[in-house]
Amino acid sequence: MELYAAIDLRGGRCVRLDQGDYARQTVYSDDPVATAKSFEGAGAHWIHVVDLDAARDGRPTNRQVVESIVAAVDVPVQSGGGVRDDEAAAALIRSGVARVVVGTAAVENPDLVGRLASRHPGRVAVGFDYRRVEGRRLVAVRGWTRTSELALEDALRAAEQAGAAAVVVTDIGRDGMLGGPDVEGLAEVVAGCALDVIASGGVSSAADLEALSSLRVGPRGLSGVIVGKAIYEGRVSVEEAVAACAP
Repeated sequence: MELYAAIDLRGGRCVRLDQGDYARQTVYSDDPVATAKSFEGAGAHWIHVVDLDAARDGRPTNRQVVESIVAAVDVPVQSGGGVRDDEAAAALIRSGVARVVVGTAAVENPDLVGRLASRHPGRVAVGFDYRRVEGRRLVAVRGWTRTSELALEDALRAAEQAGAAAVVVTDIGRDGMLGGPDVEGLAEVVAGCALDVIASGGVSSAADLEALSSLRVGPRGLSGVIVGKAIYEGRVSVEEAVAACAP
C-alpha cells in the first residue's frame, strides 16, 4: 500500500477542511512547493494535490502552483479538483502530473472518464467522495457542496466499465476529523471493485495505517492511502507513515 502525502490548495496556500466544509479551514503552509519537497525528502513515494478552489467552481485557480510542485519533486504527483473536461485533464498531464483525478465530471459527464482513459491509459483515476444519507452512500460533487443521488456502488461500477486506472474513495464524514478510517466500508469497496482502490479520510495514526495495510479481501488489498491532516498535526510523520504502509 502506497502513501499519498496530501496537499490541498486554496488561494495558493496549503490547507485542510473539516468534513469538506469550506468555512472550517485550517491553513498549514503558505508554501505548498516547500511542503511537497519536504514530503519527498521524508520518503513519500507519491504527492496527492487537490485544487479545492477548482473543485468548487471549476476554474483552475491553483494550476500554476500544481505545475510548480510537479517541477520541484521527482516523485509522481496525482492531482485533481476541477477536472471537468478534456482540456483540463490534458493541461495537467502536459504539466507532468502522473495521474489526474476526475471527480464531479465522473458523475455529471460519465462519458468523459472513458474518453480520457482511452487517450491517457493508466493516467486517469476517478475520485468519489461520499456522504452517508439514510443508510446509503451517496456521491457528493462540486467540491462536496452538493450531494447527488448516485450511490457509491453504482459509481464504482461505472468507473470500472469506463477503464479508469484507480478510484480514490473519501468518506466525507471522516475527512479531516482524525477519527479513524472506515476499514469495514473500505473492505466492501475492495470486494466490489476490481480497480486499484486508494483510501482517503480519517487516518489519525500509524496504527490506522497498519490496519489499512493489513486489509485483505481474498488476495486483494488497498492500493494506497491519502494522508494529510495527521501529518500536519504531527500525529504521524511521513517516515512513520511510509513504514506503516509497508506490508
